[in-house]
Amino acid sequence: MARRTWPDVARRGYGLQPLAKRLGIQFAQHVAKEDARAAGQILLAAVAHSGCSVDEWLLRANRRMERTAPGAQQGDPGGPLFGEVVVFTGALSIRRREAAALAAAVGCTVTDNVTVHTTILVVGDQDVQKLAGHEKSTKHRKAEVLIAKGQSIRIVRETDFATLVSVV
Repeated sequence: MARRTWPDVARRGYGLQPLAKRLGIQFAQHVAKEDARAAGQILLAAVAHSGCSVDEWLLRANRRMERTAPGAQQGDPGGPLFGEVVVFTGALSIRRREAAALAAAVGCTVTDNVTVHTTILVVGDQDVQKLAGHEKSTKHRKAEVLIAKGQSIRIVRETDFATLVSVV
């Protein structure tokens, strides 16, 4: 939660002791009851700072924290889709840069390639002549291979993604 609430601790400084110190919480470290109390106070501070409910935090906590690839567009840590890693493929109705900005505004990290970190593939309308004889793009086919191996990737059409970002 701390890594998602306070971007400056996303990579380090998110342990119980540094967070408690940051938030002015005093506790006896490594005493179970004290550790639990401090963790609870950190939870309350994250809820207050982010505006997300405890239930929303439980949903967010089950999402993998992305490892940002070089050149990736980082998502807003306060966005409702923070933790999602989005890749766009195919011809979109808007410029790729604009689509990436919309995704980042709701918390998604946007990368150029499908990897094991990808959680959403957004498929635009395809021009079959540009697909070298395939019905699906290379990114789409790679996502399907990863899904078959157990990776959790949602493949959505551009219009569905546009609807999603407009309602979250």
